[in-house]
Amino acid sequence: MANQGGKVMSERKSLKELPKEKLIWMYSTMVRIRTFEDRLVKEFAKGCVPGFIHLSQGQEALAVGACVVLRKDDFITSNHRGHGHCIAKGESTKKMMAELYAKKTGSCKGKGGSMHISNPEIGILGTNGIVGAGINIAGGAALSAQMRGTDQVTVCFFGDGANNTSAFHEGINLASAWGLPVVYVIENNGLAETTKISYSTKVANLADRAVAYGIPGVTVDGNDPLAVYEAVSKAVTRARKGEGPTIVECKTLRGAGMYEGDTQAYRTEEDFEEIRKKDPIPRFKSKLIEMGVLMEKDAERIQQEALVEIDEAVKFAEESPYPDPEDCLADVFFREVKK
Repeated sequence: MANQGGKVMSERKSLKELPKEKLIWMYSTMVRIRTFEDRLVKEFAKGCVPGFIHLSQGQEALAVGACVVLRKDDFITSNHRGHGHCIAKGESTKKMMAELYAKKTGSCKGKGGSMHISNPEIGILGTNGIVGAGINIAGGAALSAQMRGTDQVTVCFFGDGANNTSAFHEGINLASAWGLPVVYVIENNGLAETTKISYSTKVANLADRAVAYGIPGVTVDGNDPLAVYEAVSKAVTRARKGEGPTIVECKTLRGAGMYEGDTQAYRTEEDFEEIRKKDPIPRFKSKLIEMGVLMEKDAERIQQEALVEIDEAVKFAEESPYPDPEDCLADVFFREVKK
């Protein structure tokens, strides 16, 4: 179900629109994302992954429901919790794992790590460790498409904590004024680090803020990939037609802590029970089985294939070389100013 302008709308039209292959892709990609991140927990604990990692278990439906709508030449911008977005947009799990291992074969040659994964060749303009920073990058990508006369669309993922930053208000206001082809997907998991959204924001639905910019805003169940698909599909179609941006708020739950190693003392047992109850993967699996799209043996095969894929990704990362010392000077650009 979705809430738009205070009205609740049915979102089940999507069941008829999506072919079986797409539905299976959505489920298998959600499983691949979960398997990748569950394995990361183990690799991080072993000391194989330097730096911080921020995981998105419980938010897989968002990444898949949005990215299934996009073409290869469309763009996404992401945040510090962006592994799922990158996998859903088509990035190699081998290259991502190697990047997290700080290896030369990684997505960014081992120089960026978890919070800076990018691949412009398939439209991934980068995960980002700065809260809300992807909003204006998304605006730039959308402006580029508008100026070049293409119908490319940018989907911008960010969390509820970013909705109170200046980047949110300035970026969306400008995108609205210029009619840019961008879709803002708010991953509202209710927590900005440890700050509850009710403490920092009065409005119940963050998508209601779209009214201030004269653009559509819709709130959906972010743990239902079909609801996310329906909302983002409409927003992308609108953007391709040159009708400007849309805000899609997806209410979800963050199964992981703020960062790996977070004790989550700010959560109660009731919070964890709600997270387990609303886990998008078993929910979607049950729905697909009920629809006759998926059988239990298919789900078992998909899980096994994901485990093999991530095992191979870890092996690839382990066997890859570290960057050479001189590589720190490569891919660095500067402009010489003559006096």
